[in-house]
Amino acid sequence: MPDDIARWLTEHARPLGTLTPGAPHQDLEPLGDALRDVRIVGLGESTHGTREFFQLKHRIVEFLVREAGFTTFAMEASASAARALDAYVRHGTGDPARLLTRLGFWTWRTEEMLDLVEWLRAHNRGLPEGRRVRFVGTDPQRCADSVEAVAAFLRRVAPERVDDVRELEVLAQARPASHPDPEQALLRRAEALAGFLEDLRARHTTVDTADEALEHARILTRAADLVTRSPDLPSGENSVFAVRDRYMAEAVARLVDDSPDSRVMVWAHNGHIARGTYGEGVPSLGSRLRERYGDGYYALALLFGKGSFRARRGADPQGPPLRHRIGTGIRSVEARLADAVPGDYYADLRAAGPSPEAAQWLRAPHTQRSFGAHVPRFVYRFHVAPLVPAEDYDGIAFVARSTCSRLLPPVQT
Repeated sequence: MPDDIARWLTEHARPLGTLTPGAPHQDLEPLGDALRDVRIVGLGESTHGTREFFQLKHRIVEFLVREAGFTTFAMEASASAARALDAYVRHGTGDPARLLTRLGFWTWRTEEMLDLVEWLRAHNRGLPEGRRVRFVGTDPQRCADSVEAVAAFLRRVAPERVDDVRELEVLAQARPASHPDPEQALLRRAEALAGFLEDLRARHTTVDTADEALEHARILTRAADLVTRSPDLPSGENSVFAVRDRYMAEAVARLVDDSPDSRVMVWAHNGHIARGTYGEGVPSLGSRLRERYGDGYYALALLFGKGSFRARRGADPQGPPLRHRIGTGIRSVEARLADAVPGDYYADLRAAGPSPEAAQWLRAPHTQRSFGAHVPRFVYRFHVAPLVPAEDYDGIAFVARSTCSRLLPPVQT
């Protein structure tokens, strides 16, 4: 790392006193200053299985809710199942551990996530309805709850149309591009069902119930679009990956545009919250939010120096999430960040003052580690993604050592 960028980081990095939720927030005040005029903050992570990332983001959520007036927690999780978890967070309805298992990803079935959900519930308890923090899923896939909700509504008000939902049951656990179809027949069926429910809503007396069913039907249309797209188109606006990020960005935009006072925290992988592209040129969730809201969107990446993290090995969708280890290394941007400043810290990349040499480094191409819910055997240690720090992120929170997230025990059915 050039001396100038090391010097700039030494001057601008703000130490994090602790990663443990519930601690005083004085060390997060520089982040609060950076977010003063921001309506959306993307809270990223370079792995979906790092305990310290979850703990730090929990602390940040506490701070943003209590001190900065953020109103909504949006997550890279099932939009369908998150509606029931929102009912728990706002009203105490249901069993939070069981509801977490329905979010569609093993990554969220952890002690750390349960702690955050319980904190959100405790914060909301006793507050007026209009001040309670919402929990929202942004991902259309894994929509079993929507299939069930629409079917239950139709059984009550239009039993002759229940078979329309049965045709969509394949969407309950389907993954993007798992049922490729150039004609997208499932999408046409889902759109027809949503149109029927929209017409029905105009005549139905129980408006709240009809609204809920209609929203679930719209989730099914987005899921049908995802699962019927071709896996052979890996990049571009019409690829399945780009469409997924577009739907997630649209979900966040609806939350922001719903009220002039809305401020939204978005929890997702670094690849999604980044302001550019990922993979083979896929426009990210963050790039769409930056295009729409400008500096009103702030992308905060979470990176780590060394340690372990949890991920499934290979492509097995049912395999156990295992421990994986990685050292600091010498080539990734994380190695350089660890060398420049010891410990855990936050750095605002929007901060003024880097020398021309430091600015050049911040706008030069580098590599960063990037691990999803699954990693390949052995060669995961070499899994990196391209990075231009000042173009992809607005800030970086760096954690010196990563340990594995802690899975919840299986829920008894």
